[in-house]
Amino acid sequence: MRQSFRPLSTVLCISCAVLLLALPALAGEDDGIPRMPNGKPDLSGTYDAGTVTPVDRPPQFGNNLYMTPEEAKALEEETARMWREADENKNAEGPREAPVAGGDGDNRFGGGGVGGYNTFWIDPGSEAVMVDGKFRTSIIYEPENGRRPPMTPAGMKKVMTNFASFIHDNDGTASWLDHDGPGPFDGPESLALAERCLLGFSGGPPMLPSLYNNYLRVVQTDTHVMIMSEMVHDVRAVRIDDDHDPSDIKKWLGDGIAHWDGDTLVVETRNFRDETGLPGGGETMFVEERFTRLENGDLLYHFRVEDPSAWTAPWAGEYTWTSRPDSKVYEYACHEGNYAMGNVLRGARLLESEYDEPPKKTDSK
Repeated sequence: MRQSFRPLSTVLCISCAVLLLALPALAGEDDGIPRMPNGKPDLSGTYDAGTVTPVDRPPQFGNNLYMTPEEAKALEEETARMWREADENKNAEGPREAPVAGGDGDNRFGGGGVGGYNTFWIDPGSEAVMVDGKFRTSIIYEPENGRRPPMTPAGMKKVMTNFASFIHDNDGTASWLDHDGPGPFDGPESLALAERCLLGFSGGPPMLPSLYNNYLRVVQTDTHVMIMSEMVHDVRAVRIDDDHDPSDIKKWLGDGIAHWDGDTLVVETRNFRDETGLPGGGETMFVEERFTRLENGDLLYHFRVEDPSAWTAPWAGEYTWTSRPDSKVYEYACHEGNYAMGNVLRGARLLESEYDEPPKKTDSK
């Protein structure tokens, strides 16, 4: 039996041709996704995380993760109508009467009817979330009902304590003096983290959409990913392929360490302080995030939260950050302009000084 051998040069040429044909696919050059010199997807860019899709699913959708295009359009139109009516109802011209003492109780737009943020400042987004070509009824998909699981008693107590200044029944008096113990306006440390401009209003991590300032800036190198949130200018410096700091080193935004799972960047964050940007979360919180660059330039953001001290079960969600290559994230100088916190405390001292005063006597002639 005779064996035939191809010349070595022929074998090498065939091998080289196969390798050259495979290189684009191996490097991902034909998938439309920008890549770093090391071949990993480049997540760098400016993104808009605003959306009309709620974080927690409205009860009427039950366990249905998806909505129809018609339902998504109705949601977008209803949201636009709500903000449009809020604008139309503003009496911005001519003389205006003083607001109702203590506010009118309508706190939907952040001011209780006493002159808080008007709709000029509010920009929650205008489009419903779409993942894999389908509209989502909520950002959260786990548990199945699309809503955060019940909080533990300890978690609820922490939220009540942190937001005591928010949930205080504003009756125009220092009624907190009727109760023993600390009051909601005793000093800067008694106010919520957001009021003190220490952390943003939208968590991070996980990074959730807010009522305004939903832009994000991502800058990536071979060893780090920086994520800057427009809200309160929070900045996360995530290390790639590194070890977590010792557990006794606690951080406001936790200690984030990343690794690549194929073309998805996975960030695991732990070592939080007892107070976090996510109401209720604490030192035992663990957050896993997954960032995947899509062909159209958008970023698919997935997160999972575990904190047995705050929630009775883990919860997870995902939504799309829209690429805004021609936009910028502007400075949010919260501390520099935070006159409101000082005014809140001064107002509380004034109410306290008036609360114990006897009624003024009037002349009876």
